[in-house]
Amino acid sequence: MTQFSPSILTADFVHLERALQELEHAKADMLHLDVMDGIFVPNISFGMPVVASIRKATNLPLDVHLMIDRPHRYIRQFAEAGADSIGFHVEAGSDIETTLLAIKDYGKKTCLTIKPATPADAVFPFLPLCDMILVMSVEPGFGGQAFMENVLPKITQIRKKADSLGLPLDIEVDGGINLQTAPRAVKAGANVLVTGNVLFSAPDMAKRLQELRNITNPSHIN
Repeated sequence: MTQFSPSILTADFVHLERALQELEHAKADMLHLDVMDGIFVPNISFGMPVVASIRKATNLPLDVHLMIDRPHRYIRQFAEAGADSIGFHVEAGSDIETTLLAIKDYGKKTCLTIKPATPADAVFPFLPLCDMILVMSVEPGFGGQAFMENVLPKITQIRKKADSLGLPLDIEVDGGINLQTAPRAVKAGANVLVTGNVLFSAPDMAKRLQELRNITNPSHIN
């Protein structure tokens, strides 16, 4: 069953608590929190205090995506702020194994992330330490970009490698997910989809999320 992780970056922050309540009502599986530092990516979003505030306002799991330089420096702070899953980029300048182990030491789920141009095999050595791999289907840093079709084979490669190792790995896709691209990402091997504009632009988020669930149901895709 496909899981959905709505990205609050697309929400109206003036009414963020209301959006969180709507997402709980819509039965979102988790919340995707994009943390950007203006160094690793050319944009700045929010940090630990916002994550901690959101933690107090919702019971949904927090899927924290660190788009920051040398993320190993902040694992403890985000764990203490209430993250349930902490993801960081292969390309961000931290020792990958050490950082994954640090996340595990704090009792959090681990997620390793790759940009569109990074090959699938960059994550292969670390799959046994990962609960999830996040494949970016847009260049990280800004919402509203178009889905990059050339990442689909990479999703399939990672799924096949995980299956060959007998690993129950989640594969998440972030960027340009909509009613057309969601089924393609799932068919390629993804089982967690980050949703932004497709959800927050809908007049009824619960209805839109159900539409997404319906079109990514295996019986619909196959």
